[in-house]
Amino acid sequence: MDPLKKQNYGVIVAGGKGSRMGGRQKKQYLPLHGKPIIVHTLSVFDTIESLDALVIVAAPEEYEYLKEDIIKRYGIQKRTLFAPAGEERQESVYSGLKKLPQEANIVVIHDAVRPFVTREMILGSIEGAEKYGAAVVGVPVKDTIRRVDAELFSLGTPERSGLWLVQTPQAFDYRLIMEAHQAAVRDGYLGTDDGVLVERLNRPVKMIEGSYRNIKITTPEDLMIGEQFLIRGIAEDESGNRL
Repeated sequence: MDPLKKQNYGVIVAGGKGSRMGGRQKKQYLPLHGKPIIVHTLSVFDTIESLDALVIVAAPEEYEYLKEDIIKRYGIQKRTLFAPAGEERQESVYSGLKKLPQEANIVVIHDAVRPFVTREMILGSIEGAEKYGAAVVGVPVKDTIRRVDAELFSLGTPERSGLWLVQTPQAFDYRLIMEAHQAAVRDGYLGTDDGVLVERLNRPVKMIEGSYRNIKITTPEDLMIGEQFLIRGIAEDESGNRL
């Protein structure tokens, strides 16, 4: 690898326990159309030439399974590193970031259980991070949103046109996202995503339009929806998914 070349990395967060699935197997390893969910995700990232390597954040006891039964078995070619998952997602992401070299340039953070990510989303987030420092994939809210109090009485209805549902991938300048995570650790702050940690530094975060199909599979219902996406051919070939 050219030491002078800017190095971009993908951090794949695969530390979820999958309690909402109701089974013993972790959700990222559940079969989706004949392959573990994480395989669909890694297969897309494997096609991104501008990423020099991937970091999979998972429980250490799963490293060998990932190497042999996921990466080797399904032909993932991208250089892959491993980092230990934490109790919270934010801890897992920080663990993955600490695995990267100081000369890292752009980091793309993605949930292993969003298997319908596309090349366009990943490349768009990288481009956004290169230009603005931080870029987050999401989609405009389609439904009416209401704020409620503790007794579930309505407090008002925010203007829908300015609301977006946040997804992953999320891409950042490496130094910026490290600073954001270090500040969160220092302040004892637990955010809902990585973008909000950057916002705490009063830095801009660019929204990149994703897809309503870019679902996070966390429940049995999500898994059924994902199966239908693939059965009906909604995930197009150019998405990078090896169907």
